[in-house]
Amino acid sequence: MREESWFYITTAIDYPNSRPHIGTAFEKIGADIQARYQRLRGKRVRFQMGNDENTIKVSQRAAQLGLEPKPYVDDMARQFQEVWRALDLSYDDFIQTSEPRHAAGCRRFIQQVFDNGDIYKKSYVGLYCDGCEAFKTDKEVAEGNGRCPLHPNQELRRVEEENYFFKLSKYADALLDFYRSHPDFIQPESRRNEIVNFVEAGLQDLSISRKGFTWGIKVPFDEEQTIYVWFDALLNYLTAIGYGDADDPDRWRAWWPADVHVIGKDITRFHCVIWPAMLMSAGIEPPRRVFGHGFVYVKGAKASKSQGNVVDPHELTQRFGSDAVRYYFARECPFGGDGNYAEERFIDLYNADLANNLGNLYSRSLSMCVKYFDGVLEEIGDVDPTAWRAGVDWPRFVAEIGELIESFQTNVALQRIWLEGLDLVNQYIQATQPFRLVKTDPQATKVVMVNLAEALRALAVLIAPVLPRTARTFYESFDFGAQRPWETIRWEDAAVAQIVPRRRVTATLVNGKPAPLFPKIEVEAQPVVG
Repeated sequence: MREESWFYITTAIDYPNSRPHIGTAFEKIGADIQARYQRLRGKRVRFQMGNDENTIKVSQRAAQLGLEPKPYVDDMARQFQEVWRALDLSYDDFIQTSEPRHAAGCRRFIQQVFDNGDIYKKSYVGLYCDGCEAFKTDKEVAEGNGRCPLHPNQELRRVEEENYFFKLSKYADALLDFYRSHPDFIQPESRRNEIVNFVEAGLQDLSISRKGFTWGIKVPFDEEQTIYVWFDALLNYLTAIGYGDADDPDRWRAWWPADVHVIGKDITRFHCVIWPAMLMSAGIEPPRRVFGHGFVYVKGAKASKSQGNVVDPHELTQRFGSDAVRYYFARECPFGGDGNYAEERFIDLYNADLANNLGNLYSRSLSMCVKYFDGVLEEIGDVDPTAWRAGVDWPRFVAEIGELIESFQTNVALQRIWLEGLDLVNQYIQATQPFRLVKTDPQATKVVMVNLAEALRALAVLIAPVLPRTARTFYESFDFGAQRPWETIRWEDAAVAQIVPRRRVTATLVNGKPAPLFPKIEVEAQPVVG
């Protein structure tokens, strides 16, 4: 039985025909922010990612390199996870669809759907897109003026073969009823309207196998056929949690249904039409929510390998640090819409928000405490730990930030944290002027320092889903960890003031100052022409 205190979140699994780019990383960062937030809410989170390996693209790429598919996909899985670890993605499982656990689950599932009478065999002629690895409907071909709407640079191929088909058309009414009874299933709202219109226009049965392929999972009731990529790939959400485990066949039920599938808007139809219909056929509850995020554009075009405008996220983390990369995409690119990447804008945002604001607040607060009191604040007397946020309904603010993150409006949440959180602390420093106050009233200055430490603690929790490294540094810059380890902190702790009689700087110092968290990026001035 599914525990409501558990939270299961997944991302799309990726084609490993080349290393990930920033468009792929954008999705993973958005999902990781959600996973980290839910952990702060005290939930037991399972965050799952993986690679989609049973594809024609993979076998073709392996052949180009003179490799067998399995060694190739294993090495690509290593490379993908290298990038994901560099971005501090906190995934709990990384499934490769070439793994035995996935094959066992796929064979069990397709057999169940076949036994329920929803799979049949017929000859088929259709237009096939190698980019999507899917046959295109007449409507999709019309939308693309004779090409695939998602891959207009690729010719559609006429394919004729005898395959197995899933009775997708049978589930049109059931899907529409499900959408009506679960209005939050498809997010954001614009994606929902598109899917409803698509289903109302009529569904065609779906080809779910291919003949003559050696790479992939064999159909259990016809070993000459291989399970077609989408009917195979979507099942990773079940197989990774134990579906198909012969030793414990019901283990997957502890996590299912998934709370949210995070996927790109270009594969929303697969996840919101085909996937729930497959599950209905097998007698399994659909996921609770599918969130179709937007694209990242580089130089006016969607970031993709085919466009030749790929930016390596691993290289970005090596240059600027993982927190800076995470911040840019979470702040600059609305998750439900489209965003843009430009190095000039990255540097501007980095310098303004991270170096000059967040990083400067940290350095300023600790440096004053070390300079004026050798980093030790004691015999302080009565302290109002809410003084730095006086006049603000802070608990309500914390709750609203949480609601924004939970609804994937992280860009708005970060805007508010900077404008209503960091600015509040900076205004407190400006109002109290500890750099002047210490000359006349050291005791009052100590109170200001304690309040700044408390502000850093509260801000640490608010930025933790997006900036995990910086958040921990903020929290452990003073001795809060001595009373409560960082790993035990919860979201609501940002709203509750912590009163202590003594406070001490515990950050690592260099020549009496903390190392800068975000060293400012100096940009060379461009020569004036003319």
